[in-house]
Amino acid sequence: MNNVSVENNPALHPLWVRCDMSDPAGTAWFGAETVCMGNKVSGVKLHSVTCKGSTVDKKSLITLDELKQEHKRRCHPSSMAIKGSARFLLLGSTVVENTLIKSQSSVTVDFKWSHVESILETPPLSSTATLNIKVACGEMRSPMFEMYRELEFLQTLADGLRTGETEWMEPLESASAVNLTKLKSEKDDPIFNSLLERGDLDFVEQLWVRMRKSVISYQDIGDCLKLVTEALRYGDIKPWIHRDSSSSLSKLILQSYHKQIDHVSLTGLTPVHMLLEMGLDKMRKDYINYLIGEELTTLNHLCYYLSTDVDLQEQVIRLRKLHHLLEIILTCSTFLGLPYDRLFLLTQSCLQHYKTYPYDENHEFKLQIKPALISHFYQKEHPVVWGVEVSSGNGAREVRTSLQLSDRPLVDHIIFDTGELYAQL
Repeated sequence: MNNVSVENNPALHPLWVRCDMSDPAGTAWFGAETVCMGNKVSGVKLHSVTCKGSTVDKKSLITLDELKQEHKRRCHPSSMAIKGSARFLLLGSTVVENTLIKSQSSVTVDFKWSHVESILETPPLSSTATLNIKVACGEMRSPMFEMYRELEFLQTLADGLRTGETEWMEPLESASAVNLTKLKSEKDDPIFNSLLERGDLDFVEQLWVRMRKSVISYQDIGDCLKLVTEALRYGDIKPWIHRDSSSSLSKLILQSYHKQIDHVSLTGLTPVHMLLEMGLDKMRKDYINYLIGEELTTLNHLCYYLSTDVDLQEQVIRLRKLHHLLEIILTCSTFLGLPYDRLFLLTQSCLQHYKTYPYDENHEFKLQIKPALISHFYQKEHPVVWGVEVSSGNGAREVRTSLQLSDRPLVDHIIFDTGELYAQL
């Protein structure tokens, strides 16, 4: 650090030293940081972190009174404030009949409260509670799993357009794509196979459903669309479509009503481009139908996600964001049973987030809730982290003494014996 930077900013970076716990107190970390008043260093704040290792006996833990006495020995306070905190796992990897069922999704809840009365006490209903929601798409237990598979096929088409190479998914239908398309041309039977599937699928949407389950090559896509466009040109079919359909095939169908159809060369990547448009159109309507039907948002708030003014690759990215949002909402609705007002707030938070930030399944969305809404999930469970903090003084004279218990080691540079709880002071 040069002299100029020291003069402009006298505070030094905090210094933390790893310790091996060989001293009587079992120190795992020792730290120091400067305290500044204006542009002058007024003192140094010291931190010491001791660890007691693992234990399976709650009776061996320090009591709240002992923690208070430890604090008094350090600073002789006239008064003390005590705050509690805890984290519970509501949804995540779980063990069923001695088998670990792994999950990339997790929902935890953080509690904070005052007036702690005992170590490891259950957070009172007066606590503040915040959900930390991280949902991975594609898990089989998700109510959105079928929609995810549909989205994956859509992504396959988009990747094919971008790279020129396509890894085709295993077909879900035994009949060939062309035969299914012939059947589609002959009758308009609706297909229901997903949580969000609508009852008003038009011709193009039903054709998409059949093709995405059966095509395994560019040739399949071209043959199917050629079959449909020729049937339109010769007036063999007169399908109905939604008024706001925007795909190229939908426009050809509208032209067929007036017996004037533009020539479309179904060569190269054009058929893939057309099929991708069909899927985007259909899936957007699926998501809109659910979100607006449940009164979780309005069309005005969805403009960013529904825009067709951007290229197809960007449209797919925005659709994936919308899908992830629905995975989050339905996870909280299905597994946690959150009420409408919380789901509405979470929807707005997710919509706003994804207008600015890139797609990220590892992002944790936060949601404030009342503990009573989830009391049946945590009141009979053990926390994954539990802590209490005793504090006194303020500003540069503030002193804090805290205890944290965890179901896993709290420091990663020391190997502990296996146990159920790890205590850190």
